[in-house]
Amino acid sequence: MPRSPLSSTLPDFPWDTILDVKKKAASHPDGLIDLSVGGPVDPVPPTIQLALAENAAAPGYPQTMGTPELREAIVSALERRFGIAGLNEKSVLPTIGLKEAVAWLPTLLGLRGETVVIPEVAYPTYEVGALIAGCNIVRCDDPADAPRDAALVFINSPSNPTGALASVEQLRAWVEFARDTGAIVASDECYLYLGWTTDPVSILHPSVTDGDNTGLLALHSLSKTSNLASYRTGMISGDENLVQELLEVRKHAGLIVPGPIQHAMTAALSSDLHEELQRSVYATRRVELLKALPGAGFTVDASDAGLYLWVRREGMNSREALDWLAERGILAAPGDFYGPAGAQHVRIALTATDERIDAAVARLAQ
Repeated sequence: MPRSPLSSTLPDFPWDTILDVKKKAASHPDGLIDLSVGGPVDPVPPTIQLALAENAAAPGYPQTMGTPELREAIVSALERRFGIAGLNEKSVLPTIGLKEAVAWLPTLLGLRGETVVIPEVAYPTYEVGALIAGCNIVRCDDPADAPRDAALVFINSPSNPTGALASVEQLRAWVEFARDTGAIVASDECYLYLGWTTDPVSILHPSVTDGDNTGLLALHSLSKTSNLASYRTGMISGDENLVQELLEVRKHAGLIVPGPIQHAMTAALSSDLHEELQRSVYATRRVELLKALPGAGFTVDASDAGLYLWVRREGMNSREALDWLAERGILAAPGDFYGPAGAQHVRIALTATDERIDAAVARLAQ
């Protein structure tokens, strides 16, 4: 029987579907303004670069669980920055970026053939991770409507792409769902430090868990506010038994954060100043775009947190609005990347230099 490649079961890679639009935007006389990807453009803080350089000569294999210093730094930072409680060195685990952790989570948890719940409008890798594991996928935002046989639920607050926030009550409802059904809830909190209208809350905050992290995992990243996308730095925390289960499988699979990167992560987690400075940079860029978009006919929805503005233009679907922006040399991400419910929106990232943001504002005003 001919082999059926795994790639044939996956959707088209989203960014490949807008190459023609990118080409159109790049043809603008004054060049491309790429607001489509949430990749940082600002430099890595010097203290983190120094930690990487000072440990670049280490020749041996690093530990999958992370160095004791790194695990201690993760626990301390999550408590200090987000009020997360109940963690210890066995309930945290570094990962090779957060996308890798999301994509392999259903597989590493042994959920083949099970049901995975993802948001109605969702980061595409939740779906891809479920498909890689051979799982059934249900899109659902309300635990009251979620299938009772769900083995894993991905939630995302602040949301990518919408910037919407889950309230403590909404998070508690998912925790209750986990308690009642035995499902695992994995909360992608990549943008937790970037609340604009209010402070986001972690799934592991005591106001949500009442001190019990059973069945709960929080997923964090240093790619955004520490500008470490190229370093591939993420972490999983929460239920100690689940974290240890993931550790055992990751050890067998050789999924290890490189040693010098572990030291860079430790430096990034040991001080909050660089994150505060980077947050202020994004806040300024956000305000500039928020001022410009309504004058160009766009309505901004949600967008209470994170690195994106979730916008729509009257009378246009996401692809038509994408083309409208491309005519002005601006590339965004179409909302249908994130599921059928996003088909009327586009996602505009804050991750461009100040000069490019200023240029985008000027073009929107024309």
